[in-house]
Amino acid sequence: MDIASQTVKARELRADVLTMLYKSQSGHPGGSLSCVEILMALYYNVANINPQDPHWEDRDRIVLSKGHAAPILYAILADLHYFPKSDLSSFRQIDSHLQGHPDMVKTLGVDVNTGSLGQGAAIAGGMANAAKYLKKDYQVFAILGDGELQEGLIWEASMAASHYKLDNLTFLLDHNGLQIDGTNEQVMSLGDIIAKYEAFGFSCFKVDGHDIQAIVEALNAPTEGKPKFICCETVKGKGVSFMENQAGWHGKAPNKEQYVQAMKELGVEVNV
Repeated sequence: MDIASQTVKARELRADVLTMLYKSQSGHPGGSLSCVEILMALYYNVANINPQDPHWEDRDRIVLSKGHAAPILYAILADLHYFPKSDLSSFRQIDSHLQGHPDMVKTLGVDVNTGSLGQGAAIAGGMANAAKYLKKDYQVFAILGDGELQEGLIWEASMAASHYKLDNLTFLLDHNGLQIDGTNEQVMSLGDIIAKYEAFGFSCFKVDGHDIQAIVEALNAPTEGKPKFICCETVKGKGVSFMENQAGWHGKAPNKEQYVQAMKELGVEVNV
């Protein structure tokens, strides 16, 4: 998929996310919209996966540790035909397989249940360690939120990843600078994230988190026998003017007027 096509696809996926949230009147738009290109870099460009064989033993594993961003994960999985796109309209309904956080038992393409922040990073490390033990070549990718880095479990998982030399493990940070209660700096400063991960023994990269090619290049860069950390600088609510850089859109669905405006900005006409 060329750059122009991926730009169009990103708008379509953002529209799918907003439609899911509008119909359910619940969910997390800000952090879903900020990590669109991160997940696109993985699912459309780098990860070795097979939607026709979701349980393929040698597939790469993708762990959405920031599980509240499930809407964009579901939008991509539907686009790749893991399940019908029509299922997206059932998001967060009680009888739906598309719950508010990913469920590997209910939803094809989901490798790990996530939602309790910090746990996805630890599980990803365990999966990477298992691959080493089993002499498998698959890679493990975990997408973390910056508010999530305030969890101590993240740092235990990072220390273990370095100790076991998990060069098949990559952490991608969705660094949009905001969380549910405000800015990272207001809630709990993260300091120099790159310096911290370098001190923990990771090969570190910083990229524009909305530049798919830059993310792909960092994903494909050699690790020198170390786990990899990619700090993706992003904008919370990316693509919708009134949601961008607004902490209030962390976990709030748009009303009818807001939905119509957002979709117009994304170039999609809707009748509601």
